[in-house]
Amino acid sequence: MLLKIHPDNPNTREINKLVNILANDGVVIYPTDTVYAMGCMLRSKKAFERILQIKNMKAKDAVFSLICSDLSHLSDYAKVDNRTFKLLKKNLPGPFTFILPASGKVPDKLLGRRKQIGLRIPDNKIIIELVNLSECPVLSTSIKFDDEIVEYISDPELIHEEYGDLVDACIDGGPGGLEPSTVIDCSGADFEILRQGKGELNF
Repeated sequence: MLLKIHPDNPNTREINKLVNILANDGVVIYPTDTVYAMGCMLRSKKAFERILQIKNMKAKDAVFSLICSDLSHLSDYAKVDNRTFKLLKKNLPGPFTFILPASGKVPDKLLGRRKQIGLRIPDNKIIIELVNLSECPVLSTSIKFDDEIVEYISDPELIHEEYGDLVDACIDGGPGGLEPSTVIDCSGADFEILRQGKGELNF
């Protein structure tokens, strides 16, 4: 199913269809402020395992981030000190993934031996509204293309052709980006940029 949703004014009825899909162990593809991504509800073990199969990954090797609706929501799933909170407040919502110490609300299946988790608050109304109405973070992983030149797919119709039979819904929220998020590790004594992607971090 390909659902066209306006990026600036998401239709609540359409978003609620997707909330219902996610609530029933569904897997959905959606836009962010960087590249298109695939995700499920944090609490859905069945959907998590489906994504691992789709991406041909083992749980111990999987790298997911959590998409939260705002800083208060994010703080439920990570341990955030005052210094880090100021950095988050300056840069979110935005095209950044912050690696933070996970709280007890993050399932062990996501962490493996790690104690950190990546968290995002994208500047995209569609996915933020989806998380808001779901009242649960979305477990997220970027959509990639098996191409030596173009790593990410920006056309939602091409994404649907590639993944439509494997997931429960694809959102067409307009063209996506080709540049992933900038990843910042905030779990140590100093902030460290692990991957420079879209966006310039404001310290």
